[in-house]
Amino acid sequence: MSTTEKTMITVSATVNAPLEKVWRFWTSPEHIMQWNNASPDWWTPRAENDLRTGGKFNSRMEARDGSFGFDFFGTYTLVEPHKTIEYELGDGRVVSISFEEVGNETLVTEVFEAESTNSIEMQQFGWQAIMDNFKKHVEESAILEKIHFEIYIDAPVGKVYETMLDPVQYTAWTAAFNPGSYFEGSWETGADIHFIGADEQGNLGGMVSRIKENTPNKKVVIEHLGVLVDGQPKTTGPEVEGWAGSQEEYTFVDMGDTTKVEVSMDTNKEFKSYFTQTWPEALKLLKSICEA
Repeated sequence: MSTTEKTMITVSATVNAPLEKVWRFWTSPEHIMQWNNASPDWWTPRAENDLRTGGKFNSRMEARDGSFGFDFFGTYTLVEPHKTIEYELGDGRVVSISFEEVGNETLVTEVFEAESTNSIEMQQFGWQAIMDNFKKHVEESAILEKIHFEIYIDAPVGKVYETMLDPVQYTAWTAAFNPGSYFEGSWETGADIHFIGADEQGNLGGMVSRIKENTPNKKVVIEHLGVLVDGQPKTTGPEVEGWAGSQEEYTFVDMGDTTKVEVSMDTNKEFKSYFTQTWPEALKLLKSICEA
């Protein structure tokens, strides 16, 4: 009687990001779809994740040319938040991932049971490539990029400026971002201001900001200092990473009976697609209100 010894392979990466963020990016389906590939000619078009002991996960991995694809799926056998994840794959192999806070960085170590089809070297190379892609995705998410939007509104510049900052109308045109959103504070230069919205559970979130410049009918510059978490301002800690110091700028160009509104803002990779979709919708609402 003989037994076959299991071969375990280890890959790892030290990610320049806080533990909480690394855990979130590793476990959130919207992020898994961004990093879960070993090379640019592969991608993950769908991911499902029930992150709990006994929960199941499934990531669909496909070649970009459509020539091949498979489901990477399994069941969690242990989930210790911000510490350990263990699971059993559909073919019975086991995987363990540990997360260790090392100063301002996070060490992610993944140990998996090898399969018998491909060489040990090829498996280690492939899993390490995915780990390296994860590290890149997390670290690049903190890099700010400036994005720009503009619209022409058939209304005098004074009306457009006043409408954009009016408490009632602000709620109307920012509904594209969050229905019922509002602000508390003042638009005066140097004043503190909070931009607030509620999620589906009614928890209040938003931005903690300051008006860096307000030149009536010409320009408004907002400097973001932190975020609101459950209605409480946070200006330090992992929650504010990528937001503290970012700016949002509104420029009003007087063209007689028409006003050109230009919006530029700093965003990170994580939220770029969201703002690219919602800002044009918000400006359309502003235009509709001003032209009514």
